Amino acid sequence: MAKSTTATTTADTSVSIDDLSAQIATLKNDVASLTATLGQYGKAKTEEMRKTATTTAHDLTDAGRAKALEAQKQAEEFIIAQPATALGIAAGVGFLVGLVTARR
Repeated sequence: MAKSTTATTTADTSVSIDDLSAQIATLKNDVASLTATLGQYGKAKTEEMRKTATTTAHDLTDAGRAKALEAQKQAEEFIIAQPATALGIAAGVGFLVGLVTARR
């Protein structure tokens, strides 16, 4: 009887090793599939964030351009309304820039 038990144990071990090998192969395939899926997800999210950043940058550029044009319009109106004051301010700013940039 001891011989039959040993033979059965050896057969069971080889079957379980084959099962384990098959399970490990399946697990490797699953991990490879998950890795590929995560890579695709990362690429999709990167593209989505790039589009969002581009859209936001364009919106901010347009808003900045509009504010700059509004400031230019207000400056022109101020110059037309008060030319002497505008000339005095321009001279003062020019003098200060000259002091700052002068070599000593």
